[in-house]
Amino acid sequence: MINNWKNDYVAKPLPTKALLTGFVILALGLLMMALAFAIDHQRAAFNGIITMMFLLSVALGSLFIIALEYLVSADWSVPFRRVAEILSVVIFAVPIFAIPLFFNMHDLFHWTHLEDVLNDPILKSKMAYLNEEFFSIRTIVTFLILFLFWYLLAGRSFKQDYAPKANFIKITTKFAAIFMPIFAITLTVMAVDWMMSLEPHWFSTIFGVYYFAGSFTTALAVITLIVILLNENNYMGKMINRDHYYNFGGLLFAFTNFWAYIAFSQFLLIWYANIPEETSWFLHRSEGSWMFVSILMVVVHFVVPYILLLSQPSKSDPKRLKVAAIWLILVHFYDLYWLIMPTYGKHGAPFSWMEFYPLVVSVGVVMVVFLLFARNKNLLPIGDPKLPKGLHFHL
Repeated sequence: MINNWKNDYVAKPLPTKALLTGFVILALGLLMMALAFAIDHQRAAFNGIITMMFLLSVALGSLFIIALEYLVSADWSVPFRRVAEILSVVIFAVPIFAIPLFFNMHDLFHWTHLEDVLNDPILKSKMAYLNEEFFSIRTIVTFLILFLFWYLLAGRSFKQDYAPKANFIKITTKFAAIFMPIFAITLTVMAVDWMMSLEPHWFSTIFGVYYFAGSFTTALAVITLIVILLNENNYMGKMINRDHYYNFGGLLFAFTNFWAYIAFSQFLLIWYANIPEETSWFLHRSEGSWMFVSILMVVVHFVVPYILLLSQPSKSDPKRLKVAAIWLILVHFYDLYWLIMPTYGKHGAPFSWMEFYPLVVSVGVVMVVFLLFARNKNLLPIGDPKLPKGLHFHL
């Protein structure tokens, strides 16, 4: 009974039509991006940070999910680890979108203007960390570290399909344990460097945790959406059941609440302390049209997904899960917009077609990377000895 999955799963190529659609979306997004830089390079650069940080969320979140599975020795998620492994390949696309940002650093970061820094005691005290050379080194080293751990955690897994090894899980679990603190550091460095330093007078000790909450939820939402679509089109065999879906729904619901907890904690501690250096960031987001954006954040990022996923049946309903997953993906863009764009739009929330290019580009990148890398590969980790147990999972 435990080996019946071998008769139910047959590897078959993903549709070429979907890949062509991904290329069309990506081409449209890149065209929009090029036009945006030609019309207003500063505004386009700020939107470029949104693009880069969203793609980083998907890639880093996927790597975290892979490492977490090995560390806690989870069974139910084994059938879906291959989706996360393929999705994590997005990490190799992220640096491409960082390149144009390096050429626009003076338009993005106030601390790159040496004269202003020397006349500002706060910025002057941060010069050892906030300088272009060290900033560039940190970003390059971070990407190199993540490339290495992609290979150690995900890249080697594909070989296991054809050469199963009894000690593969044990070795990868050790790499996963090493990766966890490195993941926390690299994620925090990228969040602080590329987002928090946009307003260098402000600081928050849990900003990295805030970005992690959004990144994990987004990566999980993308994986959930892909798994449901693949399963509905018979690409993952016949043994994926509503109990598997329930775990996805339960995790999405839990991390929707976790994001809200971290977001409220950050706001409450700063509001209660009432220190000018800290409150300025929130005051900026409560002026003019930014007040509406901030209030709407609570509704779209917490209230709506909370209601969508609250009931027990909704957590295992694939239709409801698809809606919730798409919603959570979109609100992460909204969250990044709220974090990044107030530095550019100091007197009001900017909104035009330019603010849509990060969404179009990111959807295109994820589709193309996933569909290209998944070609001629098993969508289940067939060499993993825990796969049969994962497929037979029931609550």
